[in-house]
Amino acid sequence: MYARLREQSPFLHSPELGMTLVARYEDIRAILLDGRFGRTLDHVTPREEVERRRAVERAHLPCYSRYVRVNLLETEGEDHARVRRLVSAALNPRHIRNLRLQVQSLVDELLDGLATNGQMDFVADLAVPLPVHMISELLGWPAHERHRLRPWSAQIVRLYEKDHTPEDERRAETAASEFAAMIGDLADERRAVPRDDLITSLVQVSEDDQKLTRDELIATCMLLLNAGHEATVNAAGNGLLALLRHPEQMAVLRENPALIPTAIEEMIRYDAPLQLFHRFALEDLELGPLSLKRGDTVGLLYGSGNRDPQMFERADEFDVRRQPNRHLGFGTGAHFCLGAPLARLELEVLFATLLERLPALRLADPRPQFRPGLVFRGLKDLRLEWR
Repeated sequence: MYARLREQSPFLHSPELGMTLVARYEDIRAILLDGRFGRTLDHVTPREEVERRRAVERAHLPCYSRYVRVNLLETEGEDHARVRRLVSAALNPRHIRNLRLQVQSLVDELLDGLATNGQMDFVADLAVPLPVHMISELLGWPAHERHRLRPWSAQIVRLYEKDHTPEDERRAETAASEFAAMIGDLADERRAVPRDDLITSLVQVSEDDQKLTRDELIATCMLLLNAGHEATVNAAGNGLLALLRHPEQMAVLRENPALIPTAIEEMIRYDAPLQLFHRFALEDLELGPLSLKRGDTVGLLYGSGNRDPQMFERADEFDVRRQPNRHLGFGTGAHFCLGAPLARLELEVLFATLLERLPALRLADPRPQFRPGLVFRGLKDLRLEWR
């Protein structure tokens, strides 16, 4: 389908989805870097109009609209730039590098409990607990409350899919409310008694006497949970499935583990965990053969762009040696994923350890099922065995 779109309808308006789908790599990248498009229109809309709309949203989903709709992913302009600078200062590369031993320890601990079984569901047993645990460690989240993070994340991000229901909205609102309350309490505790964790860093970070507001801090932590967890789980499952379906590539990695970072980038390109992201037209403009009006939505098909033969040689082949690999998995431009270094670290440690400790790893179910969805692509489960 993606190949047909790229060849026949690279700009396709979908009345059902209420957006124009963009299928080619260069067009997607150009839109991501074009200041005439944005994740919101709030920064180019009169304040009174923004407040009226937000009042309607708050009446319907008060906590969800308060925190999810104002995070870094959903803002533009100076507000976005200011918060991104502050969060980048707190979530610095040194902080991420120092987590490597913790990631390795957790992966070893999880595998220690599974290795003698000879079988596992990779998604439930490894892919899910790893990012949840690491985000918990990064934030300084209480260990006895860690079990609540995965359900909260799944319930909140469900609203990004077009087919969500009123019941999904109720669950997302409850999850956002409960998570926000706990983050707020933890932030208050860190102001009084600082610790070596991200919440403390977000509380303390400042630039030119500017600090994160309480709502911005909560929204940032919620985004780290949702984006960092959902994307990493999907990338791990999709990537391992690709590797197991290409045993010659698995053999290459086993012979040369130094290629694992390159392989991670190829996994994200080949079977993108995030298939679609959207932008709004900030003004009337021409897009390919189409005329867009201010406020019209474009759907950027990352999964299609990552398989575009105009950008990638042998685009439909899985090649762990592929370089360069300028995939769209982490976005680009002003909204490039701040959590990319952590995701890469987790995936590199996870796959290096799997290859070393489970040399006979194979699929127990040759046709695992994917969860339905237009935005996120991830497996329901991934049954493995080794004996």
